[in-house]
Amino acid sequence: MSAASGPTTRHPVLVVGAGPAGLSAALALRAAGLPAVVLDKRVADTVRPGSRAAYLHGASLRELERISPGLGHDIAGNGLMWSTKRSFWAGREIYARTYPPLHREGLPPFTSLPQVRTEDLMATACAKQKVEFHWGVEATQATSGPDGVRLVDSSGTEWLADYVIAADGSRSPLRSAIGSPLEGPRSRNTFVVVDLDDDPAHPMPVERVFHYHHPKVGGRNVLIVPFAGGWRVDLNLLVDDDSGRYVSPEGLRHWIPRVLPASYGERVRWVSTYRFAQQVAATFTDTHRRVLLTGEASHLFAPFGARGMNSSIPDAVRAVTAVHAALSAHGAAEAEAEIVRFAEERKEAANYNRACASSALEHMLAERPSIRLRRRAAAAVASAGLKAGAWLDAAPYGPKLVQRGAARTSY
Repeated sequence: MSAASGPTTRHPVLVVGAGPAGLSAALALRAAGLPAVVLDKRVADTVRPGSRAAYLHGASLRELERISPGLGHDIAGNGLMWSTKRSFWAGREIYARTYPPLHREGLPPFTSLPQVRTEDLMATACAKQKVEFHWGVEATQATSGPDGVRLVDSSGTEWLADYVIAADGSRSPLRSAIGSPLEGPRSRNTFVVVDLDDDPAHPMPVERVFHYHHPKVGGRNVLIVPFAGGWRVDLNLLVDDDSGRYVSPEGLRHWIPRVLPASYGERVRWVSTYRFAQQVAATFTDTHRRVLLTGEASHLFAPFGARGMNSSIPDAVRAVTAVHAALSAHGAAEAEAEIVRFAEERKEAANYNRACASSALEHMLAERPSIRLRRRAAAAVASAGLKAGAWLDAAPYGPKLVQRGAARTSY
């Protein structure tokens, strides 16, 4: 590989990106006895706004605890676990369930914590494990070959590695470099997501609440979820809605008091919009089996169902398992087979998650008459039929589909 300006130290593995996927990969590398070197384009101590991925499944907590003992418990201890969930149809409660308090030791089934806090705790664990970070380094070029990968950053510095774990986000330069576009649609509808600070003077029950056709916001769907320190509200706009009306300060002060106590209209911490994504990379590795895509570099899912970060963590851990096996393989063919196995397993998992996200979106938008009819029928009998109410409560997060093969590890 040709030389460029700057150092040319060769690394067994480079991790590009220091979000949840990159930090998980770094911790997994250290747990496997490998050095962990992470490049990230942000400057040190940059704080990203918003709660972002604010829900960790129990499986994610257990995985983080396994690769970094104590981390899963630290995250769970800082997070919040609500025990009641409710769903409403046009203002009428159609389902409610409260789970009994946990009395067993160990990790909880989930925790709700803003992503920035989760990343802080992961970064602290990385520091204890002597992970090497290089901040302000943006990898802009990547070339892979039979013997490894050459990265060039925005300053012209060259980085060489046997393998690269790409955790560099939805606009991944590494994914572009290996020619693996994201494939799949986004919803036509826009969703508004708002973070709100707690109001101690007007506390709300710590419950997850979903509204079908909320009557006070023109029949739009609304999801309200607590997390440690605040609340997250998702408003499902209609196709022809002007999102600017709902994200402006005046708009927020208008509609938030219609779904929450009035004081919360003045407690907005962050607001953004998104479209329901159902996208998966064409391939999770390059033709030379040297670059491994993980996290949002490999897939984009909507927040409903919490499939983004919770699939990024096993992506990263599985990538490290494959790289570790490839580095100790007997010959190139065996090494390549390990990377191919990773790519196939995690793409199947991503496709499973995409199918769940697609099912959730189809249910929420109800564009097909058959779905509208089924939803109305379920709402009509929900008070008398537990199954109908439970189905309406679960469907916005993606009904459980038939799992096949590696999809069993698709979280």
